Amino acid sequence: MTISYNWLKEYLPVDLPAEKVGEVLTDIGLEVEGIKKIDSIKGGLDGVVVGEVLTCKKHPNADRLSITTVDLGNGEPVQIVCGAPNVAAGQKVPVATVGTTLYTEDDSFKIKKGKIRGEVSEGMICAEDELGLGTNHDGIMVLDPSAQPGTPAKEYFDIETDYVFEIGLTPNRTDAMSHYGVARDLRAGLAQEGMLLDLHVPAAKLEIDNTELTIPVTVVNKEACPQYLGITISNVNVSESPEWLKKRLNAIGLKPINNVVDATNYMLHDFGHPLHAFDADKIEGNEVVVKTMASQTSFTTLDDVERKLHADDLMICNKKSAMCIGGVFGGADSGVSESTKNVFLEAAWFDPVSIRKTAKRHGLNTDASYRYERGVDPNFTKQALIRAAMMIKQLTGGKISSEIQEVISKEFPPHKVEIDLDRVNALIGNDISENKVEEILALLEIDIDSKANRKWSLSVPTYRAEVTREADIVEEILRIYGFNNIELPEQMHFALNQSVSQSDDNIRKEVSSILTANGYFEILNNSLTKKAYYDKFKANKVEHLVTILNPLSQDLGVMRQSLLFGGLEVVSHNLNRQTSNIKVFEFGNTYLKNGKSNYSENEELMILLSGKDVAENWDKKPVDSTFFNLKGIVEALFGKLGIANYQEQIIKTDDFSETLALTRGNKELARIGQVTDKITKYFDIDQPVFIAILNWESLEKISSKHKVYFQDLPRFPHVRRDLAMLVDNNCEYAALKNSAQKAGGKLLKEINLFDVYTGKNLPEGKKSYAMSFILQDPEQTLVDKRVDAVMNKILNSLKKEYAVELR
Repeated sequence: MTISYNWLKEYLPVDLPAEKVGEVLTDIGLEVEGIKKIDSIKGGLDGVVVGEVLTCKKHPNADRLSITTVDLGNGEPVQIVCGAPNVAAGQKVPVATVGTTLYTEDDSFKIKKGKIRGEVSEGMICAEDELGLGTNHDGIMVLDPSAQPGTPAKEYFDIETDYVFEIGLTPNRTDAMSHYGVARDLRAGLAQEGMLLDLHVPAAKLEIDNTELTIPVTVVNKEACPQYLGITISNVNVSESPEWLKKRLNAIGLKPINNVVDATNYMLHDFGHPLHAFDADKIEGNEVVVKTMASQTSFTTLDDVERKLHADDLMICNKKSAMCIGGVFGGADSGVSESTKNVFLEAAWFDPVSIRKTAKRHGLNTDASYRYERGVDPNFTKQALIRAAMMIKQLTGGKISSEIQEVISKEFPPHKVEIDLDRVNALIGNDISENKVEEILALLEIDIDSKANRKWSLSVPTYRAEVTREADIVEEILRIYGFNNIELPEQMHFALNQSVSQSDDNIRKEVSSILTANGYFEILNNSLTKKAYYDKFKANKVEHLVTILNPLSQDLGVMRQSLLFGGLEVVSHNLNRQTSNIKVFEFGNTYLKNGKSNYSENEELMILLSGKDVAENWDKKPVDSTFFNLKGIVEALFGKLGIANYQEQIIKTDDFSETLALTRGNKELARIGQVTDKITKYFDIDQPVFIAILNWESLEKISSKHKVYFQDLPRFPHVRRDLAMLVDNNCEYAALKNSAQKAGGKLLKEINLFDVYTGKNLPEGKKSYAMSFILQDPEQTLVDKRVDAVMNKILNSLKKEYAVELR
């Protein structure tokens, strides 16, 4: 929200530095994010003064140049070389003195003392365009003969300096989306600092000149439009706005268009109520109808874009066609132009939900829709219309040519709120006197209807749509009273919890610490994502998507079913910025729809690895990341979480080309794999990407039940035996390991695959695995007889289940 300080002063006679005003606004909840000084002419014409040309003669070395002496009002005339054909002695002219910076649209230049064709020049006599006062460059500006030499040009041309506040307004504060609203709040804030200022509210009296151009109004959809008012102004002269109005709009970043449109924009930012002006001669059938239209009806808006209407879009129509998307955007064929002679001015109150849905459907975010979506004051509609109509009449020389045509189907009384002063003070944490509470409520225009002991009944004005509960009143009192004025107690009492619990947060912190210690960075993606991902790939089922009814954009249309695509967006983003070695992880929720109204939410941990595992350096060659680097990290996390006795299983999935599932019973705990080339190419990724998806909720439950024990180092030595075996090419190590573990019993402590060979001197369809087996008994030394018995059981199990052969 952009607010002009000079504009604020029209309502509040405040004379404080802009920085101080910014502090007060921030303290009362209107956070000022920046203050910018602006001038109605860039640079404010600092250094430019009125000068009088005393003498003028031809330059001896240039036919088109003149040498002048100019009185700058300080008693010491200066010599200036001028190239303008119209310069002459006796003229009063604007002079840019040495050191002055002049600005053009795209550049700036500084005036220096120098020589032009051998003659000294100490300044520049300026043309209109050189000062930014116009576009004329035919010659220098010649000022009124009464102008006094030495008068600053800023003063002579009435250049206005202003300060603009950038306010980070929260969506609920529609009352502060205008200069009057901010001035009203600022008055309350300054009162707490001892500055009791009167808030100036200009009178709004309608003066009807005739009723020769009455345009009736009909509202068909009264739920979406409970209030609609209109009035006509005839014989208008649409032209450029006066200087004061252009300055106001330019200050807040609005480009002036013409006096009618500028008047509606001024009122929007003045009092916060949107209005719209139609060319009355383009209203066919001489009647305005507020209604919805058939779905897929074509309508061209002001930006010359043809849009297909939704059946719920509220339209402002004439008898034959639509003229405007109500409360959102005007039409291309009904607006005010330079040829307009008669104006129909609209003021309305539209249902916020209806406006919000329409604006989102069409991807439109206008100043009007922004306010209507959040709820403007329904009891100011008529006042806004009167003020704007009288302003247009004054600016255009037109006549008010009808009574106000109004359709009002709903009244909006003030909100009734009950408060208990004891509870108010308890929530604030400070004892605020009744008089102070009453003073703050009065400044906020909240009426006290009744008092019963310390329980009050209040009436809240309708421009504060969000103040409906006691807690809201507490917030209003506190922000004006001042958060900094709440006294902190000298002592604070609290109890320390001596027990250390393995909470979910602690588990997550431990896992995050392990990952960051291994070079991984945590990322956080949006839970909303593109539906196109799920339409393109079979990684998840489209029918299970949780879709957003009113998405902000097509890129944020569905809730994510997996963390996969967000992770790939991060990889693509980094690769495009020449960062190819990527290690990231993310904790996040995923969402599924099962049936019409059954939804589920699951928390997952994604770990992603791509690029080099070991970067290039003088001592080592770069090493590519592999599936096994990621598997090692997952196994380390499982170890930290105390998760053992899980099985490894090779599975097939649509999103991974190689997938290993880690399961416990019927529950899948993790899935590790390499993303398919089809998916990585879609994201413009040209290097392998390995991803692990962990079912975090299941891991938390298992880990929270795990207890950490310690034990002595083994007193008896372990025994290692190796087996070199021929196995079928389609046989996986995980299957052999599971079989060996079952057969080995308690003595088998560890299994490792230390060699894989495929190639020459092997039977067709076979490969060679070399596996080591560590056996140990904590109670006694193992003898060969026991070891051989265990190894025979393992070998027989492998032969029976997978037909292995010893090499």
